[in-house]
Amino acid sequence: MNNSEFHQLADAQMRIIEETMIHSDADIDFETSGNVMILEFGDSSKIIINRQELMHELWLASKSGGFHFKLIGNKWSCSKTSIELLDMVKKECEKYIGKKINWT
Repeated sequence: MNNSEFHQLADAQMRIIEETMIHSDADIDFETSGNVMILEFGDSSKIIINRQELMHELWLASKSGGFHFKLIGNKWSCSKTSIELLDMVKKECEKYIGKKINWT
């Protein structure tokens, strides 16, 4: 995959995360600036998702630690846990909020 393909695929994944936040029943603010998306919660805690162009990875940083996601087939999978990025985002958001979120 070249850098252009990486950015197209990363953009698509970031849009999916944004849409997921918009359509959830949780009060999660999010902002994307350049290669970084920040999800912010009521207590000012944050989850940060950013692109690592050189490695063609998406990285997620949260209270649980740092996670690296590489595109395998058509899924962004964690190198530590094999969980998909969107599933990890949902799981982490529920930890921050402290309850199950409706992810319509």
